Amino acid sequence: MVNVDEFIEDATASIRDQIGDEHAIIALSGGVDSSVAATLAYEAVGEQLTPVYVDTGLMRKGETEQIADTFSFMESLRVVDARDRFFDALEGVVDPEEKRKVIGEQFIREFEREAKETDAQYLVQGTIYPDRIESEGNIKSHHNVGGLPDVVDFEGIVEPVRDLYKDEVREVARALGLESIIAERMPFPGPGLAVRVLGEVTPEKVQVARDACHVVEDETEKHDPWQAFAAVIGKGTGVKGDNRVHGWIVSVRSVESRDGMTARAQELPWDTLQRIQSRITGTNENVARVVYDVTHKPPATIEYE
Repeated sequence: MVNVDEFIEDATASIRDQIGDEHAIIALSGGVDSSVAATLAYEAVGEQLTPVYVDTGLMRKGETEQIADTFSFMESLRVVDARDRFFDALEGVVDPEEKRKVIGEQFIREFEREAKETDAQYLVQGTIYPDRIESEGNIKSHHNVGGLPDVVDFEGIVEPVRDLYKDEVREVARALGLESIIAERMPFPGPGLAVRVLGEVTPEKVQVARDACHVVEDETEKHDPWQAFAAVIGKGTGVKGDNRVHGWIVSVRSVESRDGMTARAQELPWDTLQRIQSRITGTNENVARVVYDVTHKPPATIEYE
């Protein structure tokens, strides 16, 4: 386990050495990894850092407003509305690896655009050790590792938490005094809801996934999962009122884990599962059914893509 105080001291010194007198931007998603990276970088170089949150249209419900509020103490925070650009780039893309690469490249282009406006030479990212293991082991390409384009217009990429596991990042977050809503929040994939929508990514499918994920997080909170979410996995027939519908199938997943490298499907109570399905099908007329995923990792991964 990491020595937190020693890590914070070494990480801030390393960031300061890497960036020097130059300017940098931090890719801020609101997850614990990027939030810790942002806080470390802000302590290291202060006003030389510009936090950039990109609204991809693939984020959790209320994410953009929450990030703007939580990180308002960073006066240089920039919120970029890139929803149309991301959906345009993903049009027609169905392969999971291609999705991740498209999203990785689009992120980099957004950050390059912001870097030119702020004269930033460095990009700070919240890459953690499992991201590297899964990308380098060809399990799946993380948008900030294997999903990066070959040509990146930055003098350097700074990754202060690249050697930490998720539980270690949380320890650092607590030591840095980050709010529990950040330090303890469930992991969320870098490519966002795009990997919780099987097949082509469309605004309709993403909205179904977003609303369903909100229900799942709300209903499972008291069961303290490591991660819980919903994914749109296809279409099936159902009946609503007196009408036959061909609607979306939503799969619910809730797992227990220490660091995300392995995980066990959580045995949620039946009444919790019934409330989840009732809320999801009751609030979205285009959802025909809800299923529960009982697969561990391995053989599955935690996310669907």
